[in-house]
Amino acid sequence: MACLGVFVAYLPVTTVSVSLPAIQRAMGASTSQLSWVSDAFVLPMAALILTTGVWGDVHGRKRVFQAGMAFCALGAAVSLASDSVQALWVGQAASGLGAAALLPTTLTLISHAVPDHRERGRFIALWATSMLASLAVGPLIAGVLLEHVGVRWIFLLPIPVSLVVLAVAAFLLPDSRAPHGRRLDWPGQITAAVAVTAVVYGVIEGGADGFGTPQVVAALVLGAVSAVLFVVVERRSSSPMLDLALFRSPAFAATSLIAMISFLGLIGFFFVLSLYFGLVQHLTTLEAGLRLILVSGTSLVVGVPVGRLMHRISARVMITTGLVVMGGSLLSLTGVDAGTSYGSLAWRLVLLGLGVGTVLTPMTASAVSSVPHHLAGMAAAGNNAFRQLGGALGPAVLGALLTTRALDALPDRLADAAVPAETGGHVLAVAREQGLGAVAGLDLGPATGPALSALSGSFLDGLRLCLVVSAALALLAALVCAVLLRPASASGGRRSPAAGATTPPRHTAAAPAQDAPAEEAPAQELQRTP
Repeated sequence: MACLGVFVAYLPVTTVSVSLPAIQRAMGASTSQLSWVSDAFVLPMAALILTTGVWGDVHGRKRVFQAGMAFCALGAAVSLASDSVQALWVGQAASGLGAAALLPTTLTLISHAVPDHRERGRFIALWATSMLASLAVGPLIAGVLLEHVGVRWIFLLPIPVSLVVLAVAAFLLPDSRAPHGRRLDWPGQITAAVAVTAVVYGVIEGGADGFGTPQVVAALVLGAVSAVLFVVVERRSSSPMLDLALFRSPAFAATSLIAMISFLGLIGFFFVLSLYFGLVQHLTTLEAGLRLILVSGTSLVVGVPVGRLMHRISARVMITTGLVVMGGSLLSLTGVDAGTSYGSLAWRLVLLGLGVGTVLTPMTASAVSSVPHHLAGMAAAGNNAFRQLGGALGPAVLGALLTTRALDALPDRLADAAVPAETGGHVLAVAREQGLGAVAGLDLGPATGPALSALSGSFLDGLRLCLVVSAALALLAALVCAVLLRPASASGGRRSPAAGATTPPRHTAAAPAQDAPAEEAPAQELQRTP
């Protein structure tokens, strides 16, 4: 049931990503509006994933799992019926809320059913494989549907799948909850949601209107203040949504930071790559899907042996190696242009998939297994929250970089293509007002061909900048992993330098002894208060 849950949760990710050019044409969306199509889904995941983890602990994971499935079906239905990009945002947000409920709940269900952290790693590998399977089939589903019906029909499949899983869960899924009397942390939830939403809004609108505009500055300041308030609130709460003591586990702190950095670059890369397939190579959605599946499909294949090797090779080595491979593959993609063949692109994307598949399973397993058993739900929600925060910022940051660099390069590209000055001015105005995709639909008479060539050239300038930034983020995450992610044997048996007492945190003091198995040595540091 956990594997089915994460499959449904991630189904809209690549299904929508590969369909972005078709959505832009069908709904006349600008580049910033298109960024919100992706972020309307990811934002609720990042902002609410901690809260849904607490709800599962308090009210039962089965109920939250079922609620998540219901919201996934509802969101898909709203998106299916949408006739504007704004309505699509609403549907995507509802689906994102459902995914926020499913991600921590599914991991916690596994943790509850398999308390031995060594055995648990094998099941987390299956969980990660299901996630990758969802990412793999999404582009193919979208491509086949768009060959025959309209773009809205890409949202059909999650509806019956969610309803079937919802019905099966009612009979087969056992319930569980935290035994420690946790309660909802509304101040923490409000400050976290405001911080995430304000920062992502500021980045997206800053890329479209400029980062000096009053509303963008206000949003970024609000996000920074809310983030500080979140830390203050959580430190003082008797039942925090995210116990900051978790970060005294080197494995949890490192994997959370790695998840945020790497997913910022990876999800942002998928966003700009799908636009490259549509605006530069003029591929159909199915053709683009067959290219994107090289990444997720390779990750899916690699994930199986990686799950078996986790007890033979340290997570530090596997994650660092995978991130370096990701960085190298992203740098190799800077050599693509409008005429790059499928074969030339394929090996680069397969290499990227190899890196992703090597990172995902050990990163998730390290975060969950690095804390006491009774805190596994909070750890799962926290790690997923950082991952989705990076995923939300990815399209925002890289979309802003892409738009800014492409618009800066477009005047020179138009001049080099000998487009008349008056026509070039019109093209530039349309690109700035309506987005780069709107230029592809212009009828400029004899100047149409040169103008589209100039558009492709300026887009490639922006794409290469995004690829360099994504590669730098992957390599930065690799450095963080190499420095911070200590082997369990090293971290578990030593006393934290800051540890001066042995009193457990307030909300875990009543934990029964069996909730923290002796074999979970990496969690020992968490049971001391600085």
